[in-house]
Amino acid sequence: MEYTANTARYEKMKYNRCGKSGLLLPAMSLGLWHNFGDCAVYANSKNMLLGAFDLGITHFDLANNYGPSAGSAEETFGKLISEELGPYRDELIVSTKAGYYMWPGPYGEWGSKKNLVASLDQSLKRMKLDYVDIFYHHRPDPNTPLEETMDALAGIVRSGKALYAGISNYNPEDTGKAAVILKDMGVHCLIHQMNYSMFNRQTEKVLDVLDEQGIGSIAFSPLAQGLLTGKYANGIPSDSRAAGHSVFLTKDSITPDKIEKANRLGQLAAERGQSLTQMALAWVLRRDRVTSVILGASRLEQIKENIDALNRAEFADEELARIDAILK
Repeated sequence: MEYTANTARYEKMKYNRCGKSGLLLPAMSLGLWHNFGDCAVYANSKNMLLGAFDLGITHFDLANNYGPSAGSAEETFGKLISEELGPYRDELIVSTKAGYYMWPGPYGEWGSKKNLVASLDQSLKRMKLDYVDIFYHHRPDPNTPLEETMDALAGIVRSGKALYAGISNYNPEDTGKAAVILKDMGVHCLIHQMNYSMFNRQTEKVLDVLDEQGIGSIAFSPLAQGLLTGKYANGIPSDSRAAGHSVFLTKDSITPDKIEKANRLGQLAAERGQSLTQMALAWVLRRDRVTSVILGASRLEQIKENIDALNRAEFADEELARIDAILK
């Protein structure tokens, strides 16, 4: 059965210009890091993807190693492109990345031209696409010259296999260097993807560089792996990620200090008439310094709740001051 999208979906979403470019990204994008691989229930993954699109989310963020297992999130997305979303390709922004470990041997990770070109070719096959809209170098490579990595991105853009180039997890200095190198090659660095939330403000210095260079930004883990959802207010639920085998969020990282801060933030959110989750997302998007946030979800209802954050996205100076005081 052919999927028919809701043509009114764009009225539900805010779209922000990505740096100094012609591209508009939805304020909220859907990440396929978890819950879309071959370990997930396909019907639920499909429901989230199609439901997100109907809610105005036009940007779907992937990477070659997303799953689990690695590569299977792209395969899931490719199946949906073939079965449902193919007719709407021109309404979608699809991004993927390479740089983390993907296959054995010397060419299966990092930032060589060999790895990046081969990885994108594999990703396109898995997703059944001729091109992606954004291709990122996923992490800095301390041993490959930055010029080689940026040359690979520039060549990929010129080849038509990606429309735009992006970087992820770069520090401020290397972000500036990468942007200049790409510019000298005739390619604009469109976007930087970074870990940014109320509990991780270390990347704020990168935002200053992005402003100077006209580069957009997109934040992953805006809810600090669930710490900013209120989920852990009374301990660690048995069905939570921290109670499982995640290497990204462990029991040791859920400290009494963070729980106390999250509870105080939750009180402020309630005064604002929204959930802690919604306030945390709105805070990342405040004052338009961040182009988009990447949502992680395990069911469509979470995506709907997250999008409702846009209904109460403004902060009074007094509220921002209270948040800063809590986070100290």
